Amino acid sequence: MTKCLKIALALIAAVLGTMPVLAAQNTTEQRLANGMQVIVKPDRRAPVVVVMVWYRVGSIDEVTGVSGVAHALEHMMFKGTRTVGSGEYSRIIAAAGGRDNAFTSNDYTGYFAVLQKSHLELAIRLEADRMANLILSPDEWAKEIRVVMEERRLRTDDRPRSLVHEQLMAVALSAHPYRNPVVGWMSDLQHMRVEDARDFYQRWYTPGNAILVVVGDVSGQEVIALAQKHFGGIASRALPERKPQDEPPQRGVKRVTVKAPAELPYVSMVFRAPTLRNPEQDIEPYALEMLAAVLSGNAAARLPRNLVRVERVASSAGASYDGLARGPGFFYLSATPVPGKSAGEVEQGLRREMAKIIDEGVAQEELERAKAQAIAAHVYQRDSMMYQAREIGALEIAGISHRTIDLQLQKLREVTPEQVREVARKYYTEDALTIAHLDPQPLDGKRPAAPPPGVRHVQ
Repeated sequence: MTKCLKIALALIAAVLGTMPVLAAQNTTEQRLANGMQVIVKPDRRAPVVVVMVWYRVGSIDEVTGVSGVAHALEHMMFKGTRTVGSGEYSRIIAAAGGRDNAFTSNDYTGYFAVLQKSHLELAIRLEADRMANLILSPDEWAKEIRVVMEERRLRTDDRPRSLVHEQLMAVALSAHPYRNPVVGWMSDLQHMRVEDARDFYQRWYTPGNAILVVVGDVSGQEVIALAQKHFGGIASRALPERKPQDEPPQRGVKRVTVKAPAELPYVSMVFRAPTLRNPEQDIEPYALEMLAAVLSGNAAARLPRNLVRVERVASSAGASYDGLARGPGFFYLSATPVPGKSAGEVEQGLRREMAKIIDEGVAQEELERAKAQAIAAHVYQRDSMMYQAREIGALEIAGISHRTIDLQLQKLREVTPEQVREVARKYYTEDALTIAHLDPQPLDGKRPAAPPPGVRHVQ
């Protein structure tokens, strides 16, 4: 092990030694009588507060014919209540010197405001108001659904890699709702009605399906008191039954070719992988995260080093693992060939790198280097209050206690080279692969347009 690597690992160990205070041990957690969960994490480095309300509902909860309704409803949450006019929520937050936005994913929908700490009650009061008193006007719906359709055009239809990912997931899954795009299929958006959004709101937007996460220059006691004051009086409704949504076993490699205007080909490959369910007992999710780090966690990792700099077949190459989810997890590989090289050539390059790990394993020093980088990234991201709030909320939505954050980092440190090799061998098999190729078509002078200002975020 090199001297520099030893120093880096020593620094990471020193940081981790202080982490019980930094991560979760000083949080306050309480559940209101109506079922709403409240989590508060004081961070007094600046007189700022991040207020987030998470709903445990996303595209996974949609039914056939209304794909995209979770995201469309997110847009409508800014269109007025009985006391706040359309568009006034963001204006009020901005007048208080803050900023706001929202996001929708497969698993959740979230709303946030970042403000000076003296405006904490304002943010909580506004969130409680739209949880209970949203007005879904047909006129506002008619305008906003057009905005959503335009967002789909800008973020997906006009972006070749987004189209590739959309088709990759639609082919990889045959039954699970993750196969549908969060933004929705265009045909569903075109036929969606305000009643669809109202039904979705009434089913899922209830205190027992929500988490209030507050991070910043606050105390747990004051946030709990304000949550009780503004959310406590909202009656909770029974949630619809969530039935198991299991994907049947894949029985052979799947392929799809996407033709779209683009300058270069592109390859994306995916295979299913287990998600984190028991932070203390699980091993494979941590090994899969380290597999992704070994492959592309830094500039010296295998894919950028071998495919980009040594073989020079790709201009970029990467790997990622999505293991925090209510549904199935996925491991992704992707690459863009350099001019003159084909999608098939970079696909073979990705396959070679995975085969090397399966056949030869990973050296201890290489793994330790990847660990140092990966753990450092986790630690340093916590300088952001927004990141802390996002981390807490995403874990809780997935059914994982935020109090296991430190444990998860410790488990990453304990991953062995043999565990990395084993998860690669076990889950990266030919019959488990789904492979998408982008077949570039003439651009005709067109370039992908940027989303207009103010467009809500789809994860």
